[in-house]
Amino acid sequence: MTPGVTRIGDPGYPCATTPPDPLSHHGDRDVVPGMLDFAVNVRGTTPEWLRDVLRARVDDLSTYPSPADEQAAVAAIAGAHGRDESEIAVLSGAAEGFALAAALRPRHAVVIAPSFTEPERVLRAAGVRVTRVVLPPPWHLAGAAIPDDADLLVVGNPTNPTSVLHPADALVALCRPGRVVLVDEAFADVTLAEVGGELVDEPQSVAGRRLPGLVVLRSVTKTFAVPGLRAGYLVGDPDVVARMVVARPHWPVGTLQLAAVQAALGPTGRDHARTQARAVRDERTAMCRMLTDAGVTVCGDPQASFVLVHDAEAMWRREHLADAGVAVRRCDTFPGLDAEHLRLAVRGSEDVAMLLRAWPTV
Repeated sequence: MTPGVTRIGDPGYPCATTPPDPLSHHGDRDVVPGMLDFAVNVRGTTPEWLRDVLRARVDDLSTYPSPADEQAAVAAIAGAHGRDESEIAVLSGAAEGFALAAALRPRHAVVIAPSFTEPERVLRAAGVRVTRVVLPPPWHLAGAAIPDDADLLVVGNPTNPTSVLHPADALVALCRPGRVVLVDEAFADVTLAEVGGELVDEPQSVAGRRLPGLVVLRSVTKTFAVPGLRAGYLVGDPDVVARMVVARPHWPVGTLQLAAVQAALGPTGRDHARTQARAVRDERTAMCRMLTDAGVTVCGDPQASFVLVHDAEAMWRREHLADAGVAVRRCDTFPGLDAEHLRLAVRGSEDVAMLLRAWPTV
């Protein structure tokens, strides 16, 4: 990693200083209130229909989350993915699933990089031996050298921050007896493919696949804009799911979280996700064209709600953008990337135009 330049000033201001623990750095650290936010991959603000659902449950906070609430959330997940209830656990944010994976007590965990850093951080903190398998650009799984003795493998799909969408068959090929394959699908609900002139939702998701050792993490945080609520879930091999959740405390997920998951996986929520997926596709196409026309190098073929760009002056440019009130995500904290990359959340053309007006020239 290439350290940046230390800036003296407000310690909360996003600057080029290398974080003390790069694996713990997340996009929200790059934003302060009032900035034009390209750093956090959250879609807009919480939709009003979901706010109504949550407001309706506020008076229930004087009691513990009920078994009926949990059952309703689990049933919604089961209906959305065609799973049995024994294959499901509701989470306090999808990231909780990485901490629960440590309960499997793997002997040798492998994380596919570059990718979301939380799995590696949590597993290392739990004393798990972790190996990084760093994919070279364009960051495809083909030819990845996975150690044979890996009994836990973590991979993102689509992958943050490269925006690569791996083929489902490539993920399935990673499964083998004695191995848990944990697929982070936090952004899968905004992925699309065109097949025969029709748009297909979540074309490479494995959330509906039943294979020994396969577990999928999903989030409602990003697409439904509720990061402050912390809500997600996992689906997969029931034996693995049972081992992951066996030591959880009572009431691990609150009433509002359960209500949010039920709503997000219900008919209104699924329609919302479909609408967002199409908006992301259109906005991403326009955004990549605008970036390219402005001389910004877009990496690969982005398929998620963010794009990765290469820029030899990325850290300098990021700091000047911050001075202009625009937040972008540094990527030197992602193993496998360096200080010449930035991640940009997909935004509408007006916001992209503002970004490009603020984009400093060397």
